[in-house]
Amino acid sequence: MTTGIDDPVTEAADENVYALDRRTVAAILFAVDVDDRDKLVALMEPLHAADIADLLEQINPYDRARLIRLYDKEFDGDILSELDEAVREEVIGVLKPDVLAEAVRDMESDDVVDLLEDLEEPQQETILDALEDSERVAAEQALSYPENSAGRLMQREVVMAPEHWTVGQAIDFMRANDDLPEQFYHVVLVDPRLKPVAQITLGKLMAARREVPLRDLAEEEFHIIPVDQDEEDVAYAFNQYHLISAPVVDADGRLVGVITIDDAMVVLDEEHEEDILRLAGVSDESSISDSVAATSRRRLPWLAVNLCTAICASLVISQFEAAIDQLVALAILMPIVASMGGNAGTQSLTVAVRALATRDLTASNVMRVIRRELLVGMLNGLCFAIVLGTVGMLWFDSPLLGVVIGSALVVNMIIAGFAGTVVPVLLDRMGIDPALASGTFVTTTTDVMGFFIFLGLASVVLL
Repeated sequence: MTTGIDDPVTEAADENVYALDRRTVAAILFAVDVDDRDKLVALMEPLHAADIADLLEQINPYDRARLIRLYDKEFDGDILSELDEAVREEVIGVLKPDVLAEAVRDMESDDVVDLLEDLEEPQQETILDALEDSERVAAEQALSYPENSAGRLMQREVVMAPEHWTVGQAIDFMRANDDLPEQFYHVVLVDPRLKPVAQITLGKLMAARREVPLRDLAEEEFHIIPVDQDEEDVAYAFNQYHLISAPVVDADGRLVGVITIDDAMVVLDEEHEEDILRLAGVSDESSISDSVAATSRRRLPWLAVNLCTAICASLVISQFEAAIDQLVALAILMPIVASMGGNAGTQSLTVAVRALATRDLTASNVMRVIRRELLVGMLNGLCFAIVLGTVGMLWFDSPLLGVVIGSALVVNMIIAGFAGTVVPVLLDRMGIDPALASGTFVTTTTDVMGFFIFLGLASVVLL
């Protein structure tokens, strides 16, 4: 008898608990096929905006356009904000102008800016024309801030109160105000010049008596974000100091907006996704919804770079052509040395790039990390050298060949650990994204050095 914990069927179901149900997707597409709008709305009604966005991303462009046209006025701004950039532009082109306008009006200011910055100018104008004058001015001002800055990330809807108010005054103000954000976590206290001086969580505010001064409830930890701060630094601050929201100030220190944890987590998620894609030599703009031509165009440059590095490795091999002709075993075994070094280098590289992204790898501990990777490479190299040396000796009946390949493997594993750590650190110091170029340099190093060391040792010892 099996329990639910060990049951593979149950585990598979748990893994897909938030995936779109295939029967629901089929029913939605059938409703689109038969042009049954009422049925479509009924099927879409229980779905979260993020699920609807996933659905639109997963189906083909023809079905996507038909679904959007049939869904019509039910389409809202939350769906737009959840869509992948590659699909969002296409969806905007399909939506009727009045439906698009209504959807945009329902969005928070930060979501509107996020939507606008990824669009071409004609589509930007379409969105801006749908906004009220005050909202348009706010969106245009946000777009004037540097790309990937806190000014682009923040929402302008912020709940603030004078620092001399009491709890009762703050509560009465919020009850009488019709323009509060749909979700907020803090009330920001400001001085007469609109400079933030503290903030209070809603939980403390609601639990206190009406006569309590607001400043008595202020949080001890208070972080202010400059409007021009890079969004990566903002996300790091939220993650490092466990922030829920933080006020944003302009160059004069005046409150201009607020950044909330959901926006910061989006940035972190995007950075992690970008690092993974770049480590694989894939454009960070890639998406499963991209066309064949777009996907091919983005991957070609990196494949071309890899071709050049492969040619470099081949040039090294060509220098030992005579040795390979005399001992065919070298041609059989040399890919093993390069492959093991490449895999070890990738392991060190992944750890280093991740540590640089989280700022755990710094100037103060880089030498310790390098020493650790060198020792790990040596230890792992010795373990596999014994195995591979024994295999080489028994396979080709040559003890010296076993010694050569074992020695080459140890040296290349040490080099891999060194390159996998040093290369991303150096690129980071040079202002180059280590996730973008490290993989190519590390792989080239382990391939070239692996071939050179193995074939060089074999030429000296065996021939």
